[in-house]
Amino acid sequence: MTESPALPAVNREWHLVTRPVGWPKPEDFALVEAEVPTPGEGQVLVRNLFVSVDPYMRGRMSAAKSYAAPYELGKPMLGGAVGEVVASNAEGIAVGDHVLHYFGWREYAAVDAKNAVKVDPQAAPLSTYLGVLGMTGLTAYVGLLHTASFKQGDAVFVSGAAGAVGSQVGQIAKLKGASRVIGSAGSDEKVRLLLDEYGFDAAFNYKDGPVREQLRAAAPDGVDVYFDNVGGDHLEAAIGSLNLNGRIAICGAISVYNNTAPAPGPKNLPRLIQTRGRIEGFLVGDHYDLQPKFVEEVGPWVRSGELKYRETVVQGIENNLDAFLGVLRGDNTGKMIVKL
Repeated sequence: MTESPALPAVNREWHLVTRPVGWPKPEDFALVEAEVPTPGEGQVLVRNLFVSVDPYMRGRMSAAKSYAAPYELGKPMLGGAVGEVVASNAEGIAVGDHVLHYFGWREYAAVDAKNAVKVDPQAAPLSTYLGVLGMTGLTAYVGLLHTASFKQGDAVFVSGAAGAVGSQVGQIAKLKGASRVIGSAGSDEKVRLLLDEYGFDAAFNYKDGPVREQLRAAAPDGVDVYFDNVGGDHLEAAIGSLNLNGRIAICGAISVYNNTAPAPGPKNLPRLIQTRGRIEGFLVGDHYDLQPKFVEEVGPWVRSGELKYRETVVQGIENNLDAFLGVLRGDNTGKMIVKL
């Protein structure tokens, strides 16, 4: 085994200690000191440099059956991370390489080499492999182009449009020839960002009035595609504005993640009969086979500046929880990243 000299003795890692009811509280979590792990056969030890916090993590804090196994109580939580290999007990990955993996929420992680993907810090900043060129970017790409079957000339509505996924959905739609792209966001500052930097044709602050009315004003001719990150009143409004043969891709429903009682469904589902509309949920994990095609197509847009991205960076593993709670509140513009 090869390793860097002078590894620290202590590894800080976040544990879930109680399953949250409603909004997660700080006492549901603990920042724990543990030994730095020793990589076993076929493993590498990674010093995490950037870790990701994402809305889907709220679902894994529940014991309810879902598409991903719940976080285990009293054990480190999981999430995307990029780091430097500081010890290697595996062929093909050397000390000094940088890798993407899913053992975040901690400073050091022992990772099976088969679950680590080498990334090039010269090709793009390391943090982008967690965002615009990582899972969030692929989510936007898959949901828009495959689940929603986007085609040139479509009018597209995106909720949570200033977030990491939503901002990329709108820009890809524009680059692919959308006739009109409309976004919703939770502040006037984010609305200006959508219009001035990301090139949306229209945007509105959903806190300023009923989403249904604001969407109708922003898209008087209706929408062909709705990319849903929010659920609730946004989904109902989109169904109300859906054109003939319109498509809705369900990516997330952040507006209801912390509800303690079931949220009411849209009251206007029968309109899908009139419009021959389609609603389909998707998981990015089902489409990792498209990652090479995604990077091939989107990578040049990122490098040329045609596709812009923002990151909200929080410093320090001790602030990982605050960053996660900030995502649930909508504090981030673009991808929320924790830099260790």
